[in-house]
Amino acid sequence: MFRVETSEPIAVDGDLNDGLSHLVTVRDRTLRVSVRPGSSKRTPLLLINGIGASLETFGPLMRHLDPDLEVIRFDPPGVGGSPAASRPYRFHTLATVLGRVLDHLGHERVDVLGISWGGALAQQFAFSQRSRTRRLVLVATGTGALMVPGSPTVLARLATPRRYRDPDYLLSIAPELYGGSIRDNLDEMLPLLRTFRHGGQPGGYALQVLAGAGWTSVPFLPLISAPTLVLAGDDDPIIPTINGRLIAKLIRHSELVIYRGGHVELVAQPTLLSGGIEEFLSRA
Repeated sequence: MFRVETSEPIAVDGDLNDGLSHLVTVRDRTLRVSVRPGSSKRTPLLLINGIGASLETFGPLMRHLDPDLEVIRFDPPGVGGSPAASRPYRFHTLATVLGRVLDHLGHERVDVLGISWGGALAQQFAFSQRSRTRRLVLVATGTGALMVPGSPTVLARLATPRRYRDPDYLLSIAPELYGGSIRDNLDEMLPLLRTFRHGGQPGGYALQVLAGAGWTSVPFLPLISAPTLVLAGDDDPIIPTINGRLIAKLIRHSELVIYRGGHVELVAQPTLLSGGIEEFLSRA
């Protein structure tokens, strides 16, 4: 059963918010879902964000995607505009919930793009919902428990959502944490970093951490049949490049692109990656 409540579009710092935002309840999980309408001739794109990040963070990328492409975004439980979950969940549970959300939206198949934590969920979705996944894009992500981790200092700063609640703290750690253009052009990245404050509710953040605790995609990656584009940064302190190579090695129909940049280059420099993503998704 679905329970759908419509809310007003949410603007971020006076910026453009593409699509209408709704609260959709599926299997006792309530998610804020935003849909930017597009052409029926193209397969819709489901975007899955990193840990603690709200759907607004995808704003810079959205403005560089084909306007005819329907784009679906959502906030996980307890993140952004989604109410906190009453109990923990796992990746496979949330993948099933997303499948039900697509039922509600009337979509049988989608392309899926996930970054970081969202890339792990995207891997799970592409496995659990194989018939619904046409193409898969994995950005700055790893295989979970069986992966090459970042430095202990970086992982310690990821352990809590403090960076989402304390702007000064975020600015002090952002270059070391995210690398790439954040490291090189911090002043230019301030508008982007401000959007990060819309996520990171403590309870929701903890549930996201628990969702991936002990999880790994290594056993099932060879079973993913969707053509996959793997994007890995050469200056990513959180997910070292070797993890992208591992994913591309394990997924049979995959191609690997190593880009110059860090962990959040997808939204920090969307023009760097959006063209290649569009070309990949546009293939027959």
